[in-house]
Amino acid sequence: MSLKIKNALEILKEHDLLVSSSVTNENLEVTKISYNSKDDQTNGIFFCKGNGFKGEYLDQAIKNGAAIYVSEQEYSTDIDRLIVKDASKALSLLSAEFYGNPQNDLFIVAFTGTKGKTTTSYFLYDILKRAYPKQVGLFSTVDRIVGPKPEDEFKSDLTTPESMELFHDMRTCVDNGIKYLVMEVSSQAYKKNRVYGLKFDIGGFLNITPDHIGPNEHPTYADYLNCKKQLMINSKVNIINRQTNDYDTVYAAAKQTSDDKDIYRFAKNEVSDTDFSIRSKESTLNDSVFTFTAVSDKAEDLQEQSEYTYQLGLVGDFNELNAAAAIVAAKKIGVKNEIIAESLKSAFVPGRMEHINTKSHGTIFVDYAHNYASMNALLSFLRREYPNSKIKVVVGSPGDKGVSRRAGFAKVLTELADSAILTTDDPGFEDPADICRQIDSGIDHTKVEVKTVLDRPTAIREMIESSRGDDIVVLAAKGNDAYQKTKGKDVPYPSDPVVAKKILKDIEG
Repeated sequence: MSLKIKNALEILKEHDLLVSSSVTNENLEVTKISYNSKDDQTNGIFFCKGNGFKGEYLDQAIKNGAAIYVSEQEYSTDIDRLIVKDASKALSLLSAEFYGNPQNDLFIVAFTGTKGKTTTSYFLYDILKRAYPKQVGLFSTVDRIVGPKPEDEFKSDLTTPESMELFHDMRTCVDNGIKYLVMEVSSQAYKKNRVYGLKFDIGGFLNITPDHIGPNEHPTYADYLNCKKQLMINSKVNIINRQTNDYDTVYAAAKQTSDDKDIYRFAKNEVSDTDFSIRSKESTLNDSVFTFTAVSDKAEDLQEQSEYTYQLGLVGDFNELNAAAAIVAAKKIGVKNEIIAESLKSAFVPGRMEHINTKSHGTIFVDYAHNYASMNALLSFLRREYPNSKIKVVVGSPGDKGVSRRAGFAKVLTELADSAILTTDDPGFEDPADICRQIDSGIDHTKVEVKTVLDRPTAIREMIESSRGDDIVVLAAKGNDAYQKTKGKDVPYPSDPVVAKKILKDIEG
């Protein structure tokens, strides 16, 4: 991989990012790209990015061999520089060029939403993998899959990675024969320009509720919505949940760059001005059965017949909307309905509605529900299915971000839980005890029995050991995460399903 500085200059000028250049030899071709000063920079281009960037980082990069740097300000150095208006945008554009613009060789489907991104992405990934074996990649909150071999699958550290890693992994996908890529796009991906300049073949907007509002994320809900809707503006074909909050704003964003014929809306039950209608027929702890009906003319053109009935292997009627988005995307790509139906029937998403049976300690569910909207959907479903059972929740909230989630957890626990143990979940640089106190302060203790146990495995053990018969134990918000983010480090953690199963083996044999 390499980048010709002449091409870099042209790209930066095209996007009105170049402020000045001290490059004397425009025929220079760099063979490394980095924003980490600790990397080997030999004959490389180094990006000075981030609010916490310090001049000594550039000094270190130069010592490690950097030939040129890109920055929003000048530094006193002996190497050439490109001064730009926005270093993160420049990084995205030039990373794509460095890795040979792999996005042009992929059909990319992306989903955004406050909840359901991972589940929907896995649904579509499984459908496409069945239709096009060894040709489908996945960039999700849980896993990154860049090829058909076991070594091509690894755990993700961000929902949407930094642009340089994003295009690196896209290049790996292309080199491994991948033709279709399914990915999640977070609001932070647009906030931090991780997908700047990237166009998607299909973009899906699932929903939006107040979340990710805080000093280290989005300052306001308006900013959050603005970032979310960018996926619609940057997608050729748009798929939209007709019942999402701020639908008019989302639809208007789609209309900026797409014709009506390339915008598909779906909704539950009878909703005006939509294309596909979903109706629940049966929802149990084993599966969900729902009809999927073409309402508009363009929807009928896309379907092979006006109505289908699907069985969804992942429990919870709230997952039917996620399945709908995946179905529309699959049909738009050209996948036959038989393949879609078979894939959804066996659907499994790590850490999403994982169901663990016990001998005498109730029924355990592990789910990533990590804000009010997703927790409300989960607990409401369980309350309907188990009207006479006690719902007992183990939950925590992350530090340094998503501060609004804490009040949301307090609200939903008051509304739908019988008891709760508050515990640690990615505390970052905050004190997990303080986070738990903030959640606890908003809970109505006359309705919910609450205690705090900071060690998460101990909290899970205590809740399982205290549960009996028809009790429902929900291990929420962490899902299948295999680490705790603590003071800038990823501290290994077995994951909630592993912890729960080990505890059951200890106490039940």
